[in-house]
Amino acid sequence: MITPELISRGLDRILPFVQKPARYTGGEYNAVVKDWDAVLYRLALVFPDIYDLGMSNLGMAILYDRVNQQGDMLAERAYTPWVDMRDALKRNNLPLYSLETRHPLGQFDVLGFSLPYEQLYTNVLTTLDLAGVPLLAAERTVEPLILAGGSACLNPEPMHAFFDAFFVGEGEDAVVEITRTWTDARREGLDRTQALARLAQIEGVYVPSFYESTYNADGTLSATRPIREDVRAVVAKRIVPVLPPPVTRFVVPFIDIVHNRAAIEIQRGCTRGCRFCQAGMIFRPVRERPVDEVVAAVDRVVTETGFEEVSFLSLSSSDYHGIEELVSEVMARHGHEKLSIGLPSLRIESFSVDLMEKLEKGRRRSGFTFAPEAATDRLRDVINKPIGTQAMLDAAREVYGRGWTTIKMYFMIGHPTQTLEDVQAIADLAHAVRRIGFQILGRKSSVRVGVSTLIPKPHTPFQWAPLAGENAILAQIGVLERQLRAPGLEFSWNDPQETLLEATLSRGDRRLAPAILRAWELGAAFDGWGDQFRAAAWRQAFAETGIDPEWYARRERDLEEVLPWDHISTGVSKRFLADEYRHALQGAVIDDCREHCYSCGILGQFREERRGVADGAWGCPPLGRAQDRQPVSARPVPLYFNEEMSPELAPTAGPRVSQRHKA
Repeated sequence: MITPELISRGLDRILPFVQKPARYTGGEYNAVVKDWDAVLYRLALVFPDIYDLGMSNLGMAILYDRVNQQGDMLAERAYTPWVDMRDALKRNNLPLYSLETRHPLGQFDVLGFSLPYEQLYTNVLTTLDLAGVPLLAAERTVEPLILAGGSACLNPEPMHAFFDAFFVGEGEDAVVEITRTWTDARREGLDRTQALARLAQIEGVYVPSFYESTYNADGTLSATRPIREDVRAVVAKRIVPVLPPPVTRFVVPFIDIVHNRAAIEIQRGCTRGCRFCQAGMIFRPVRERPVDEVVAAVDRVVTETGFEEVSFLSLSSSDYHGIEELVSEVMARHGHEKLSIGLPSLRIESFSVDLMEKLEKGRRRSGFTFAPEAATDRLRDVINKPIGTQAMLDAAREVYGRGWTTIKMYFMIGHPTQTLEDVQAIADLAHAVRRIGFQILGRKSSVRVGVSTLIPKPHTPFQWAPLAGENAILAQIGVLERQLRAPGLEFSWNDPQETLLEATLSRGDRRLAPAILRAWELGAAFDGWGDQFRAAAWRQAFAETGIDPEWYARRERDLEEVLPWDHISTGVSKRFLADEYRHALQGAVIDDCREHCYSCGILGQFREERRGVADGAWGCPPLGRAQDRQPVSARPVPLYFNEEMSPELAPTAGPRVSQRHKA
């Protein structure tokens, strides 16, 4: 049996010869080290990428804090080692281990993987292999429960063969329940299948071996159905109705990491309804933390970590009800300490510039970020992100006028209905912003333009849309590359082959699992890292397993087609998403659903959770008679209505057709 002491002796030989050995030592400030033999339940939280990224993941920090608050439980951390450390572990016959106590991962009760994005799939296999755990769930007997959670689990099917179970939703409460349930079942003598059956009764838990998929003659999915009577036909996500107090005792790394700061989530969810945005759909409903709770958390973070920067996380920070009060209070308390406050996801408006002015007062100013995603008013209506071009130029003038030297602008190409004129408009807008910078600051001003390709994600209105063709993508990138060659302009874009892989994995079904395994066998790993991505390995794997990635990624889905993720519910109805897709093609805009309820389904899904929660606390309009809420339509359009919802939740209006860009 491999012991922590044996691993420590092996690390003495390995660590002097690998990059950033502090990734693998543990012992950081605020790391929680419990007596292994004194606790009943042991969970390893695994992020399948390097330490530098995983340590920046707030979800991991939340679960680590939550589990370690339990007196009879421990949570320890593990990350996928970089290629040099991976090879060194193999050469020395050492298993992957936890950072806190250096126990091999195979000795834990549960290995909980975080899967925020699809490019981590092959790293999961690398991690299981290093842990000595069989890659296929069907081949495991005495090993820990292999569990996954995170945004990529909203379509779990491509990875169904490798995980015993998936958790769908928000895990603050569920992680404790799952770890206890599984461990107790195994200690009671239940075999693996019996223990999984008990686990499947927990809300939000999906056990893929209890379901089967069938297919039509044309290759499309016919259905994914349970093969047992005691499991749900549709697994609904689990939510936390009221956000618990935020983490304040963050583990402080010895080395610089991607986001070397503390992060406090001020609100969860978004009501803006951008049609391309998976996070905006799957994290509904909106829930906010009270201002005084956030301020108190900042006080504790400063005391307990020593971080010099705190980021207030939200999908739309400008929509947080107390954002001005929060910024003013934190700066009054900690401004003299030179504490930096980050406010990502601000809307493009003067209000946002004013907020950043308060936060950056007295500090060196560098970059200010705009994320319009499209450069024409028409296309921004299609994606339901209606920001006027003139408003952006006015905001740019304010940004440069207040001393920022760089504006970063993020766009997408490949939106439904997009034309080359829309692509040209990206360059035109960038040049217009650059001219403003030169007028105010001269040549020390700059514009950085980042362009990614839209990947139509599951559980969004664009889930039926195709990924743009490679020739079209390359042509659009070519236009931008030629047009954005000028002093003060920088341009970056995504590799179309990497985009195709992500789209295939995110939109795939169970038939992709053999291809993922084969690609890993051929050396695929760290697929999100440009210098490590092996397109040839994936092409060979797809060819050997008979998978056509173009069919999965670039085929427009019929609105009536059964989708691989239809048996997973986020609470937003498929009917709502389909209506939104139709309205996108019409160029119709819907208003912020804090003001008007469009019956997306979320209130009906979580009617019980809402009991006892004050109206408006979820970012949804107060419940009342439908006729009391005024319509906003500019013309008659289909109304949203989910037949499962009670009449008082019926919507008052559909989208309006924006006339702004025609004025």
